[in-house]
Amino acid sequence: MKKLISILLLFLYLVSTTELYQLLKIPELIEHYIEHKELNPDMTLTAFLRTHYDHPVKDGDYGKDQKLPFIIHTTPLALVFIIGNIFHFELKNDQFKQVKSRKIPSKNNNFCYKGFLRTAWEPPRYLFS
Repeated sequence: MKKLISILLLFLYLVSTTELYQLLKIPELIEHYIEHKELNPDMTLTAFLRTHYDHPVKDGDYGKDQKLPFIIHTTPLALVFIIGNIFHFELKNDQFKQVKSRKIPSKNNNFCYKGFLRTAWEPPRYLFS
C-alpha cells in the first residue's frame, strides 16, 4: 500500500511540476488523427504529425490543433514558501552560558624531539652517484 501511495504522489508531483502532463493529452491526439483519417483515408500517421507539428497552419480545426500534446507549453507549477510578518524569532541572553576558555599551548617543548626541527629542512649532505 505504501508503494502504491508513493508512486501516486510521485506521479502527481511530476505531472504538476514538469511537462509530463502533456502525455495526458494523447487521447485527444488519437481522436484528432481519426478525424483526419476519416476525411483523408490516405493520410499516414507521419503525415498527420508533420502537418500538426512540423509546419502547423491556421485552418478550420485550429482550436482542436491547439489542444494536442506539446503544441502549447505552459510554465510548470512553482512552489514558493515565504515567512510572513507573523513569524517572530527572539533570542534571550539569559539562556546562554559564558564559556570559559583556556589557553592551549601550540608548542610543548617536552614532547618535541630536540634535533628533529633543526635537521628536517637541511639540504642533503652527500651526492648519490
